[in-house]
Amino acid sequence: MAIRITIDMFSGRPNPSLVLGEDESREILARVKPKKGKRAKATGTPPLLGYRGIDVEQLGKPRQGLPGSFRLARGAFQVGDAAHATTDERVEDFICGSTGPLRFVLPAPLLDELRLGIDQLRRYPWPWKPIKPYLKLACACAPLYEPSWWNDSGPIQGGNNCYNYGTNYRTDTFAQPGRGTGMIYGAITGPEVLAAAIRDALVDKPGANNKCPKEGHLVALVIAPGYDFHWYRKGRNGRWSHKPGGTQATNLDNSGNLITDPRTADRGPYTEFTTFMVVMHGHIKLK
Repeated sequence: MAIRITIDMFSGRPNPSLVLGEDESREILARVKPKKGKRAKATGTPPLLGYRGIDVEQLGKPRQGLPGSFRLARGAFQVGDAAHATTDERVEDFICGSTGPLRFVLPAPLLDELRLGIDQLRRYPWPWKPIKPYLKLACACAPLYEPSWWNDSGPIQGGNNCYNYGTNYRTDTFAQPGRGTGMIYGAITGPEVLAAAIRDALVDKPGANNKCPKEGHLVALVIAPGYDFHWYRKGRNGRWSHKPGGTQATNLDNSGNLITDPRTADRGPYTEFTTFMVVMHGHIKLK
């Protein structure tokens, strides 16, 4: 018996994943067993930057009365629209803790950030009521904010990340800066990811100061130091939106506010603002 766990926490890079041995798998499944008579309230995955949950897949015959695959988040396991409290409501803390299976996989600073994210998600007021988009057309050449097109809960949503969404370029490959031209970024730093995006034909505009270009549309690159990157894009209505990894596209920041400027928005762990860039439609190549 073995399980695969995938930590849903990155936006640009693929999420970290690990196959556990029999003893660790058995212990985690025992902690995850549903608590009798106690259903959880909130389901679904909020489009947050940072930790959003843990996906669990049983590699073989399902055990412990649990489905073959499910998500752990907020002290509950979720399958579709149903959620149940787990026997150990701190099972996420165990998996990501100092004695958990990730201690040999992720560096200590990232584990610290992960544990902080678990606590923040518990206090996160999800689901939010949708906010109507601001309709005034301010950037004529920019993409429309059409979240329903990206949020199909299928191959479009899962196969396209923040870079795909920011550039408005669907590849279904979780596109990585530089991969389309054969030279991906060498490190998770602003200069490295910026240089890779330039190789993809994005245009660096550090002095854009949140103003729409005459041609193409404006995007912004931010960094979670040492482990991930994230992109925002400015829409036709003058507001910004983004897509955290394989989750839904949203026009809200981590505090639930509309985004007027990515430099001042709540970006969670993506604390370094790198630059504005311009996407010239039809010029770029992503993979």
